Amino acid sequence: MDLGLQGHRVIVTAGAAGIGRAIVEAFRAEGARVVTCDIDETALSTLPDDVTGFSADMGNAEAVAGFMERAIDVLGGLDTLVNNAGTAGPTGPVDEIDPADWEACLRICLTSQFHCTRHAVPALKQSDNASIANISSLAGRLGFALRTPYAAAKWGVIGFTKSLSLELGPDGIRANAILPGLVAGERQRRVLEAKAQRQGRSFAEVEGDALSYTGLRSYVQPEEIADQILFLASPRGRTISGQAISVCADTQMLA
Repeated sequence: MDLGLQGHRVIVTAGAAGIGRAIVEAFRAEGARVVTCDIDETALSTLPDDVTGFSADMGNAEAVAGFMERAIDVLGGLDTLVNNAGTAGPTGPVDEIDPADWEACLRICLTSQFHCTRHAVPALKQSDNASIANISSLAGRLGFALRTPYAAAKWGVIGFTKSLSLELGPDGIRANAILPGLVAGERQRRVLEAKAQRQGRSFAEVEGDALSYTGLRSYVQPEEIADQILFLASPRGRTISGQAISVCADTQMLA
């Protein structure tokens, strides 16, 4: 299916690995021009030659501003912003969470999206097919015990996205939030391994429990997240805005 994204100008934050890398590769395969950033310079070095990557810490407002300015300059404008940067944040009872860890989690998962968006909006207003995709999480709909900073940030992303849709809609800019479930990859494996170690159980047991909470009993592949975002960014998604869209194999609970 031709999604009509040839020459589309795209910024993806944290796009050198994981979900971000899948999004970058998917847009690239459709003929889009992509600029990304990451804090992992080794991962950045593995990007294809036709993808521009900058080293940037999305938890630093000045770094975000510098990255966005350079990215928009390289692209000569902007059609789609994908706010993908995030962090797992601390795990533990709420009364034991270090306030600094709380603030760092919200700064990367939520506040970075605000900073990227505010710098992107003037360029998006000049596009005839403008969109924003904000990565939230099922934790932003279901909640997540012992992961309160992460869940709070991801709930915030949904409210931010809905407000953007209402505010920017008259300018022809649509905004949607994507809520991944259990996404296959090293990050999810590390989370489950840490949980297995804390509980004194095997990885297989913990993984089996996690998958049992999904209707399809399966992980989501990063490429499936990317497919959803591409559709929303394409002209075929022109009337979809203000939505919190789960791509989660029908996950009923996070634990």
